Amino acid sequence: MKSRINDEPEFKKRWPFFWVSQINAAYENALERRLKHLGIDIARWRALMSIYDDGHLSVSEISEHSAQKLNTTTKVVQRMVKDGLVTTRVRPTDRRVTEVSLSEKGEKLREEAFKEAQMIFNMVFADQSAKDIDALNQKLSHLHSNLKKL
Repeated sequence: MKSRINDEPEFKKRWPFFWVSQINAAYENALERRLKHLGIDIARWRALMSIYDDGHLSVSEISEHSAQKLNTTTKVVQRMVKDGLVTTRVRPTDRRVTEVSLSEKGEKLREEAFKEAQMIFNMVFADQSAKDIDALNQKLSHLHSNLKKL
């Protein structure tokens, strides 16, 4: 289905990418404020959650999952190692790859940070059913897959 989107008045209101970027910016601003007292930023939050989901990830995998550039992710992980939030090991199945995992300290910080993120989620999605949230996630996943083909 093709929609007619051009530079006529009201363009932004009809351009989905405008809303995606607005939502992302508003979410990151809210999350940044909620995480500030924990001493972490969005980049560390993304890394913590990416590692948590998978247990052990390479820096490249963390970069992909957290939607951050590889050199940014490398610097973030280096700071996290220095701060004792993560540990590294050689990947058992491929000794050329270094994997990152959460330390006990990193897991505690992730739990605290997730509570803050969960509060935002609860406020934003309070009027949405689980079915609506699942449908939104499926649609966004589909759109992401389409974009990855470009």
